[in-house]
Amino acid sequence: MKIITFLLVAFCSLSVSAQDRGVVVSQDKYASEVGAQVLRDGGTAVDAAVATAFALAVTHPLAGNIGGGGFLLTRDAGGASDFYDFRETGPKGSHPNMFLLNDKYDSDYHHYGHRSIGVPGTVAGLHLAWTERGKLPWARLIDPAIKLAREGFIISKPLANALERALPRFSKYPASIAQFSNYGKPLKEGERLIQSDLATTLERIAKHGPKDFYSGETAKLLVKEMKVGKGLITAKDLKNYKVIKRQPVMGTYRGFQVIGAPPPSSGGIAIIESLNVLEGYDINKMVWDSAPFVHHVSETLRRVFSERAKYLGDPGFVTDMPIERLISKEHAGRLRQTIQSDRASTSSPSQFEWPSESQETTHLSVVDRAGNVVSLTYTLELSFGSHIVVSGAGFLLNNEMGDFNAIPGNTASNGMIGTQPNLARQGKRMLSSMSPTILVKDGKPWLITGSPGGRTIISTTLLTILASIDFNFSAQEIVNAPRFHHQWLPDRIVWESHRFSPETKNFLSSLGHTLAEVSAQGCANIILFSDGRWEGGADTLRWADSATVWE
Repeated sequence: MKIITFLLVAFCSLSVSAQDRGVVVSQDKYASEVGAQVLRDGGTAVDAAVATAFALAVTHPLAGNIGGGGFLLTRDAGGASDFYDFRETGPKGSHPNMFLLNDKYDSDYHHYGHRSIGVPGTVAGLHLAWTERGKLPWARLIDPAIKLAREGFIISKPLANALERALPRFSKYPASIAQFSNYGKPLKEGERLIQSDLATTLERIAKHGPKDFYSGETAKLLVKEMKVGKGLITAKDLKNYKVIKRQPVMGTYRGFQVIGAPPPSSGGIAIIESLNVLEGYDINKMVWDSAPFVHHVSETLRRVFSERAKYLGDPGFVTDMPIERLISKEHAGRLRQTIQSDRASTSSPSQFEWPSESQETTHLSVVDRAGNVVSLTYTLELSFGSHIVVSGAGFLLNNEMGDFNAIPGNTASNGMIGTQPNLARQGKRMLSSMSPTILVKDGKPWLITGSPGGRTIISTTLLTILASIDFNFSAQEIVNAPRFHHQWLPDRIVWESHRFSPETKNFLSSLGHTLAEVSAQGCANIILFSDGRWEGGADTLRWADSATVWE
């Protein structure tokens, strides 16, 4: 057995409510309170989600953003669901070989710098969702974020630590180092973080809506930043950005309806496909942290991630995705037949068929008094995204172009994927693992779930569903449960260190699995309907700065 150790940092915070009140769950106590106050003032779930998201752009700069993108999944009290796709897009000049530097692949060139920035979608996406499902005035939803940016907020220990770790990359950009350091020295816990330029930008957005961000003063500042750093985003790219409303993907698991994210997210398909495979096993007779449970879930994820790489991408560019087949019970049955209970499979870069012989994003969940629910995941990609603050505008930009496959045709055992569906193109949306998910039982919302964590988002979200249905865990037990992940390549099970017994490790090793350890995986911000009331689960094991707030 080979054990690999590396570090993954995750972040989480909570806001919950009493039985007959709305619920807001996010990764920051300030933002959770903002959303809860919107519900108190009579706002809808979408109103609360929008206000929380804008607040996170101030108080959770690792992932909260107006310079990134994401997905908002909603279900109203009448049972109608909508999916708002505001994923970033490739700017003018994007092409499959754009991440080669002097004819060689360079990871930093792929993931950092101005060329790594996709056209942001967050402002447009939140505005469209509010236009169609909001109730309170637009400016009312942004005002709390403006106040937090203008007056500042107290830096927590986790945020101070994250800012210190990011300081070397911030130091490359004058506007970033000015905003997120004390003249080049780390900001400390207990100090106040004031972001005046960001406050001014938010005031313009509150007054003019998306028009300011995509063609007004903020757009001009963003394009100027691109020119200074030799980035690709043009004024035309911003002006042409569109939010796309899509139909969620639907599945079932043991009598529950599963509502998930469609492409360009791979999350909904991957989760439904995984659930279909696992439905054929007596999961409820297994022990959560036992080798049989970890083995069967990992083998399922191995197969699902290989098909993710082969088939999924932006439906505006990839028109032959076999979605109905991938999420069918029949296909899951065929995959299940290829899994052996006493031996691990082997992942190969060329293996997309299975013979039968043998990670920074943020997620928030909201429920309002009327029973409308929102599951929203949005991101800057890596923690603090590109680390580039738009000079004069005060907001961080994403490095989402790094989610496009790096080199055409180069799929390797180290996890590099080069399959055709997710190669960079102008106007194309990069494939995502973000998995905002809603489960329905007897026609009513039952679980609202999702997580940050790159590709581990899929496995983390899947595990919350299994924990709730097969193991009957409470909301807190769901988020406390040990987590693990398999993504086909690299061929290894990654799990949280010190959360699994030596016996489980030894058993998995004997089956042929390679194991890798991380300190934490994801941050599942969930809401569960249990015993006639809503419960919120605070992932305090993975982020100490948690809080409980009720409407």
